[in-house]
Amino acid sequence: MAGVHHVLLVPGFFGFATLGEFAYFAHVRDLLAEALPAAGVKGEIQVVHTIPTASLSRRAALLAESVAKLGERNGTVSVVGHSSGGLDARLLVSPEARLPAEVDVERCARRVRAIVTVATPHFGTPLAHTFDTLFGPQLLKLLSVSTMYALRAGRLPMGVVLRLARIFRRRTAPAGVVDQLWRQLLQDFSADRRQSIEDFFGQVGADRDLVTQITPAGTELFNAATRDRPGVRYGCVVTRARPPGLRSFLGAGIDPYAHATHALFVALYRIASRTKPARVTIPREAVAALSRAYRKKVDARANDGMVPTLSQVWGEIIRAVWADHHDVIGHFHHPTHVPPHLDWVASGTGFTRERFEALWRDVAAFIAGAARG
Repeated sequence: MAGVHHVLLVPGFFGFATLGEFAYFAHVRDLLAEALPAAGVKGEIQVVHTIPTASLSRRAALLAESVAKLGERNGTVSVVGHSSGGLDARLLVSPEARLPAEVDVERCARRVRAIVTVATPHFGTPLAHTFDTLFGPQLLKLLSVSTMYALRAGRLPMGVVLRLARIFRRRTAPAGVVDQLWRQLLQDFSADRRQSIEDFFGQVGADRDLVTQITPAGTELFNAATRDRPGVRYGCVVTRARPPGLRSFLGAGIDPYAHATHALFVALYRIASRTKPARVTIPREAVAALSRAYRKKVDARANDGMVPTLSQVWGEIIRAVWADHHDVIGHFHHPTHVPPHLDWVASGTGFTRERFEALWRDVAAFIAGAARG
């Protein structure tokens, strides 16, 4: 049996863990609460309340403060970061990291035994360039509130989905269209929730440094300055969506709404597929391992609708799955499960509850191994 070992879950880009019922990690947390004790790990499972698009150093500082607040002074920690949350975790434990935190960062880092990154852009994502423009903040705002709306209501208004897909395909919109869609979605929330959302986007507007830092060029600088910590076990969950085509179209099902969201997925996938091969420097054996896992060659174009697949490799590959960027944290279509799994976009990957459980039990086993030392 391991000693007291805590697990911190770190949301990714525009992670909305602080917005009440918008439970970013709800399904993951529930499953780990069952799987970790079964694997011999006892301790708290907490979601880190981060600032959505703040700089990596600021987000890592908040992570350090979360570690410091954990009970059991001698307890150890594993950090699971989805998307850019994995970069926060790596920065926290990097030797000699200097973070704007009010706690002893080195002391916090020494408590960490494992870093698990899930669909993390270790070598960046071309999608970040879309948000790093004059039009980008508006686009990010609309995409974020659309995600919240879909996870709350189960689906977006059909007209909103179609217009979103058109905007991302063209990466521009007529004057006033984004604000119009924003107001249309926001009016369906309660007054209190609208205020929470407005506050959330006030934070996004005030600090957007993360957008530049997760471009391919930005992560190149990050990797050059961020060293792995000896004694910490690094593992990754890698995701890949099926390239848009007849198979993904049929995989989206017969629901007209699903096909509308599939059009949005296609636009996002095509942007994320523009990675230059020279930007991703992972071992050949890792590429070969992924190609075996997917039974299909993995190249720089493969992605999960947001992050290139090869960009997600750091440390041991815990599992490589056919899934889009949000499937792996429980946002896939399974409305009859209690609580329901609600999809954001229909990517046609065929990700299921059974695969979700298998994936996170593998993560629990990886954490248990690190906790035992």
